[in-house]
Amino acid sequence: MPVREPARLSAARLLRRTLRRHLGRLGGGIALLSLHQAAEAAVPLAIGLIVEQAVATGDLTALAASVAGLIGLFTVLTFAWRFGARLTETAIHRETHRLRVEVADRALDPRGHRTGLRSGEMLAIAAADAERTALIIRATAVAVAAVAALTVSSVVLLTIDVPLGLGVLLGVPALVLALQALAPVVTRRTADQQAAAGTTTALATDLVNGLRALRGLGAQHNAARRYRESSQHTLAVTLRATTMGGVYQGITAGASGLFLAAVAGAAGWMAVGGRISIGEFITVVGLAQFVAEPVRALGFCGQLAAAVWASAGRVARVLAAAPAVLPGQRPAPRPTPVRLALTGVSYRSLSDVDLQVRAGELIGVVAHDPRDAQALLDLLRGGVPADDYRGTVSVDAVAVSELTIDALRERVLVEPHDTALFEGTLRSNLLVHAGGDADQLPAAISAACVDDIVALHPAGLDHPVTERGASLSGGQRQRIGLARALVTDPPILVLHDPSTAVDPATEQRLAVGLRAARHGPSRGAGVDRVDAPATVVVTSSPTLLTQADRVVVLDGGRVTVTGRHHDLAQNDPTYRTAVLR
Repeated sequence: MPVREPARLSAARLLRRTLRRHLGRLGGGIALLSLHQAAEAAVPLAIGLIVEQAVATGDLTALAASVAGLIGLFTVLTFAWRFGARLTETAIHRETHRLRVEVADRALDPRGHRTGLRSGEMLAIAAADAERTALIIRATAVAVAAVAALTVSSVVLLTIDVPLGLGVLLGVPALVLALQALAPVVTRRTADQQAAAGTTTALATDLVNGLRALRGLGAQHNAARRYRESSQHTLAVTLRATTMGGVYQGITAGASGLFLAAVAGAAGWMAVGGRISIGEFITVVGLAQFVAEPVRALGFCGQLAAAVWASAGRVARVLAAAPAVLPGQRPAPRPTPVRLALTGVSYRSLSDVDLQVRAGELIGVVAHDPRDAQALLDLLRGGVPADDYRGTVSVDAVAVSELTIDALRERVLVEPHDTALFEGTLRSNLLVHAGGDADQLPAAISAACVDDIVALHPAGLDHPVTERGASLSGGQRQRIGLARALVTDPPILVLHDPSTAVDPATEQRLAVGLRAARHGPSRGAGVDRVDAPATVVVTSSPTLLTQADRVVVLDGGRVTVTGRHHDLAQNDPTYRTAVLR
């Protein structure tokens, strides 16, 4: 796949891009909402004219025409709002969907990402922040419509009385600018609240996923305490943000009320003095009451923009994150006698590791330190940037960093210890990999000892599996994961502790089945074939290690000894203590 660098994206650029992507609907929505607000502003003017030209004169014809005009005005007002809001909301929902897809695409990018965010935080960004970022469309449309309403109101007021109109024209912007002084505080507290909520969501996700393990260790109380502390912190931050939002709205409402009282008082004084007519007085008072609505709308837009800016920053952080790994451009190479090789590799706890896995070999790796095992697995799955480790990791004599992602996946499959199952059926979980062959299902099921799971249920392979395989035991999930890997049948298969949750008898059958499925007579065992598969099992299980052609021991981050399991168990006390139980 071609290397695609993420665009340099900031919150401001993301919001501008959001508006550009919906210019048609946004423009139509703004036009209709502005027409609605202009019609709203025209209502006090129309009532004033009706009072002067129809009610005060008693002209029934003028009254009938005025009522018809008022009906038409309210018709325009209603439909303009309905269709303007529809266009705006459609744009918001479409943008929310697009942003969620982009965040999900970045989270699922096989090259990884350098955001430093956990899965729960990514979920919060994809769900809440993406939706909130799209609200910039609503904020823009409402703000422009509010400005249109204030413009119409100011023009009418200037026509009635210049000083009065200037008072509204100058007073409203001054009021809005004064209210915006609180916006940075709202933005900061909103950002803190969103970050805290994301952290708590991530912690909750980790807690739920690892609940069984925590109970087994008796650590559920400590985990619950950590979540409780994080939740309480999130609550406190949320209350501060909500309080600030309430203060902002209260100040906005109070200031607009005072402004309304000032305008109405000035207009009343002018009407008493005969400077304006009774109809104009009604228009001025009506407009003064109406002006409070767009002022509040502008205040709402300011508060909304503060929340939008904070969310846009979080979304932009994900979309602009550099990929963790930049894959090469070389396609899958031809098979070689050495299928997998590590030469002078140093990474994390590993130091100058040399390891070769030849075609047709089943290699056992015993790591005294779990960190060594995890570092090795990360390297073999190609998830480590080339700049982060020293040495060479190669597949069929080609460095992993030079291969495309598709080429690496075609050659190497790393089946992790924590087997991930999906909601569906046993069949759909066994054939989840693109390379899965349905014809190989029976042999893989037998080799991984899954046949008893299939036979246990009347539906067989069509038996439903709940999310994350919660309806299955840990041993059943492990065996299904192994069967899935055997169905895929990759040239290089890497397994991490595939039998820790099964009983000894099943483990023995599983070990023999694995050997037969990957390196039995049907796979050309004993024949010098460069295209023969290779298997690496990272484990301390003596049952599995007995089936290995040789065992490589990692101690202190280095390869300290290599040999057959039987010989090492007899001659190496440290190895014997680590694997015999």
